[in-house]
Amino acid sequence: MDITDLETFLAVTELDSFSRAAEQMHVTQPAISKRINALENEMGTRLFDRIGRKITLTEAGQTLAKRGKSILLELADIKTSINNLDSVISGPLHIATSHHIGLHRLPVALRHLNQHHPNIELDLKFMDSEQACNAVAQGAIELAIVTLPEQANKALVMQPVWHDALQIVVAPDHPLAQAGVITKKNLLAHAAILPGPGTVTREIILKVFGHHAKQIEVAIATNYLEVLKMLTTVGLGWTALPETMIDDSLKVVQIKDMAIERQLGIVWHKQRTISNAAKLMIAIINQD
Repeated sequence: MDITDLETFLAVTELDSFSRAAEQMHVTQPAISKRINALENEMGTRLFDRIGRKITLTEAGQTLAKRGKSILLELADIKTSINNLDSVISGPLHIATSHHIGLHRLPVALRHLNQHHPNIELDLKFMDSEQACNAVAQGAIELAIVTLPEQANKALVMQPVWHDALQIVVAPDHPLAQAGVITKKNLLAHAAILPGPGTVTREIILKVFGHHAKQIEVAIATNYLEVLKMLTTVGLGWTALPETMIDDSLKVVQIKDMAIERQLGIVWHKQRTISNAAKLMIAIINQD
């Protein structure tokens, strides 16, 4: 079986389109069709039913789709194991991180990697922490440097690196800016600006409010902490931000009996052979 044909088949399956697969793989649509036809000839059966412009997987196609990704991951793992026998640290390194961690935690590590290990081919993607962990679990990404989920995932190793305390903040002219120590009930009388639903950070914030969480009036939601900060500085509500982001444009609100904390760290797959480049990146981050 030609590996490129299998990769093409999986791309068409995931994107549900020959044309979008062609765009993703930077080839023409006829080239995609040719690869699929070659794979069908190799398998001795049709993998897609083509009705007009719509394509659907046949039973054989469904079977190959289930096994095909595992085949590619196994081949990638074998290649990594072989490459690790070489003492030279080189080759691709696929990393995902959140915008906040990429901006505030990774610059030193990335600079070291770029200056001292030019043979590493860094592929850095920015995405939400939840998406990054899913990408690691699916084998699309080797390392994720993210906000660690509170719930363990049996498929993943989650190594804490940074303890990240959050503070409730408002604009200097907000009614709570000079309020002193207040209660959660006092805070909930004002609108909030929070990370989007389903994000780890939002769930951590809501958790500290307990049964009062349902009373929070969320005026605006965004997954970018830098945007949360900007919206807060102009007076649109209160939010929770890492202490490292707080400056004179914000005022910390002291809440009685409340502390918000999250863990930032590195995630990789338990069953995946980690490349030498990934091992190096983990070591650099842990030394930072």
